Amino acid sequence: MSTPSGGLPPGRPRRRIVGVSMKMYFSAGRTSSYVSSVLALLSAPDVPASLADIDIFIIPDHVTLSGVAHQVGTAASPLARSVLVGAQDCHWEDAGAFTGEVSAAVLAEVGCRLVELGHAERKRLFGETDKTAAEKAKAVVRNGMIPLVCVGELSRGEVSVAAEEVMVQVSSVLEAVGEEAEVVLAYEPVWAIGAAEPAPVEYVCEVVKKLRESKEVRGRNGITRVVYGGSAGPGLFEKLAGELDGLFLGRFAHEPGQFYQTLREVAEA
Repeated sequence: MSTPSGGLPPGRPRRRIVGVSMKMYFSAGRTSSYVSSVLALLSAPDVPASLADIDIFIIPDHVTLSGVAHQVGTAASPLARSVLVGAQDCHWEDAGAFTGEVSAAVLAEVGCRLVELGHAERKRLFGETDKTAAEKAKAVVRNGMIPLVCVGELSRGEVSVAAEEVMVQVSSVLEAVGEEAEVVLAYEPVWAIGAAEPAPVEYVCEVVKKLRESKEVRGRNGITRVVYGGSAGPGLFEKLAGELDGLFLGRFAHEPGQFYQTLREVAEA
């Protein structure tokens, strides 16, 4: 699997990308076991060649991140070794008197390649804002990593209204990081997070289509990929593949076999 680049040659399609966040569900031991199982599946002799055509990421907690980076770096196959290790958050400054915070510079130093930012839980529980996410995204890009920025409307309504609400969040981040930076947008309607079913396919595709048509997204020189999150599971991506570049998975993918199944679906859709 090739390393994601900051831009695309004309006519080259965006690489699909799919991954999972463990939030705060896993113990350290379970994280290690889970990652070992996923890497073993990716290193198996019968792994489909199509998996080399997508980007795969795993986002553990901060405590286990360096251990996961070591597991990935010493995996048995090139495919497994190319998995992007992510972090669930970072601070907007690289160093300073910020007790309890995590530096993007240190994350990059220990092998982190991608950082999740702006999740609805952090906004609801810790008072983070679009401006906070934008400042953190700048730190991520400054340190050579990819910001995975969560965006989404609070409640379901008209597509045009949802797109406007999401675009405010998107614009803040894209303006902060500049035109050359690679960004992954995780479209997660807040009302669909943790729900029994994902948001309706037609609704998701219409919102994302409006995002792609915006001058902020359309006019950028770097890659801007859009993935769907919010109760995502098996069989979903095939319905979204026309507009979406991948999936951001949660608890469904906390079982290695189910995660691997979804990777195959995204690669082969």
